[in-house]
Amino acid sequence: MNSLFLYHLFFFGVYYTYAAFNPSDSKAYYGRPQMNDDWFFYFGTSTTFIDFISWPFINFLGFSYEMMMVLFAWLGYLGFVYAYMFFRENIPIKIKVFKNFDLLVLTLFLPNMHFWTASLGKGAPIFLGLMMFAYALKNPKSRLVTLILGSVIIYFIRPHVFLFVAAGTVLGYMTGKEKISFGKKLLIYVGMIGGLILVQDQILGMAGLEESENLVSDFEDFSEDRSQGLSESGSGVAISDYPLPLKLFTFWFRPLFFDAPGVLGLIVSVENLLYLLLFIKILKKDFISFLKNSPMSVKMSLVVFFLSSFALTFVMSNLGIIMRQKSMVMYFLFFVIYYYLAQKKYDRLIKLKKRRKAMLRRKLEFDAVVNT
Repeated sequence: MNSLFLYHLFFFGVYYTYAAFNPSDSKAYYGRPQMNDDWFFYFGTSTTFIDFISWPFINFLGFSYEMMMVLFAWLGYLGFVYAYMFFRENIPIKIKVFKNFDLLVLTLFLPNMHFWTASLGKGAPIFLGLMMFAYALKNPKSRLVTLILGSVIIYFIRPHVFLFVAAGTVLGYMTGKEKISFGKKLLIYVGMIGGLILVQDQILGMAGLEESENLVSDFEDFSEDRSQGLSESGSGVAISDYPLPLKLFTFWFRPLFFDAPGVLGLIVSVENLLYLLLFIKILKKDFISFLKNSPMSVKMSLVVFFLSSFALTFVMSNLGIIMRQKSMVMYFLFFVIYYYLAQKKYDRLIKLKKRRKAMLRRKLEFDAVVNT
């Protein structure tokens, strides 16, 4: 984790250098909180909430732009700390991939994840909130403060992602293989479902659907408008015209080398190739049976990943924005892949142990006969 801290700090330097010579949202995030003296003027969801977080640091403590960048990079690093605890607590077995690379180390050091979580903006705090939430679900009663804080961060930065997380959590607790006490289930069900009921208008309001009479039709119109708007930039792709499987492939694994937008796109292409190779590892016949018997954390992660991917593919038509958006949900896919590979390794170890016991038993029986 010390090495990861230095690695993340390096990407803070990379992003800061990039922002110095290119347009960057971080500059707007630093400028907006200085435009109004009322802190609660900025209290709200989405972009406004980042301004709300930044306001006291900029106006009371006098943080410079560089200090705010470091602060948010620190929040991003904390997200990796919680990600590490989430993975290691649920999966104690180490897995080697790609010629003896530790899978957990590989996923923690993926560059695209660090680039978008090392600057002033939504990326760092939303990643922190998601990983806090995932970590706290292992024992929600003793980690209630972490669970609530993670939920608040997710909701106020990206209300629609909170919808996916809540749905994934409820489905995970309903179908997971663990024997969970009624009290713990009730806490999760009431918290998640009750929270969704309370904030449903705000979530729908993100897409202007709070007064819609036909959500499906109006969402399709919103998605088409949003997709067309994003596709007008230089790295736009006609994803709205793709069939669903190709939309998902684009969101998960593009840009690849043939359509990489610039030097950053080439670097991300290498990472996307790793995503694709890891994804291929779960395209096995026994993966379905694994899912049926998997714990709550796996099912929750898979639901959050697929729901987020499904929704975002309808409004993303820009490879640059896709690279940024998917960084907040890819760790849920990595967790599923990691757990699947760890389960297979554990099953192999159990079978090997049983064979060794059987061989030892037969040897003892043979020695007993010989001695007799």
